[in-house]
Amino acid sequence: MSKFKLGIAALLSIGLITGCTAQGETKDSGEISGDLSFYTSQPDVDAEQLVSAFNEKYPDVNVSVFRSGTEEVISKVQAEEQAGDVQADVLLVADAVTFESLKEQDMLLSYKSKETSEIPEEFVDSDGTYTGTKVMSTALVVNTDDVSEMPTSWNVLSDSASSGSTIMPSPLYSGAAAYNLGVLTRNSDFGWDFYENIKANDTTVTQGNGAVLKAVAAGEEKYGMVVDFIVARAEAEGSPVQLVYPEEGVPVITEPIGIMKNTENEAAAKAFVDFVLSEEGQKLAAEIGYTPIRKGIEAPEGLKTIDEMEVLDADINELYKAREADKEKFSELFGE
Repeated sequence: MSKFKLGIAALLSIGLITGCTAQGETKDSGEISGDLSFYTSQPDVDAEQLVSAFNEKYPDVNVSVFRSGTEEVISKVQAEEQAGDVQADVLLVADAVTFESLKEQDMLLSYKSKETSEIPEEFVDSDGTYTGTKVMSTALVVNTDDVSEMPTSWNVLSDSASSGSTIMPSPLYSGAAAYNLGVLTRNSDFGWDFYENIKANDTTVTQGNGAVLKAVAAGEEKYGMVVDFIVARAEAEGSPVQLVYPEEGVPVITEPIGIMKNTENEAAAKAFVDFVLSEEGQKLAAEIGYTPIRKGIEAPEGLKTIDEMEVLDADINELYKAREADKEKFSELFGE
């Protein structure tokens, strides 16, 4: 074979290898470096643990974190988009509906991590723009110092006996709460009557799930609507709270992760996504207190797996299209 043909073959070989790396795999950890901006609605401590574990594997990546409720995170992203300068590289927020909105605006990079082979297909976007990272239901939190008989139904939030002693997060701040609003109001057993009855029962609406747990744990309220993992975590730490999965079922979110289309550090962004979805990353999620989404990894003590839950859901496209109208109606109802 001539030197010319050998040179072409070598170039083609390099091109194929480079192409495979760009499409399906990240580079060697030693080659991954630079700045990475991570926007998330995870609690600060959890985000810090995730970044710390990632940096043990990729020490040359400088990760900066912006953390707030999902709705505020997305407002920041949208404002940056309007200004023509989105700062986020990787986004991890509450629910798939939020990512559908960004996908519709063509703001997400398509990337199917090799790790998705171990994640149930229904939690992976068919176009590769986002993937669920954990299983989080919304259930009831109850103060065990003030309540001796645990409720079994969501109806406790509208029961006259609990008037003035219930609390819930606002869908105007919390992505999980916004998702719950869409699902429950489209469920024949709940509908808008559920929220109207909660309002009539003098329920407190607070900013986020953390504030709900804090109020119930402190005895300021007896019952709350809240994401499950923070209750199980508090209960394990000795807080006077108990997690209750209502018999009617629970809404479930998956806190998806995705890469912004205009990322300036695609290699590091892909490595971050791979890490979160990997066995190592999912075991870390379980250690922190989340129900992992990856097959073969057990849920933390006190939490149910997706197979053990009675899941309440609704059509994702309908939820996406109706989200702003749902939030506006909620705002009018509760005077938010």
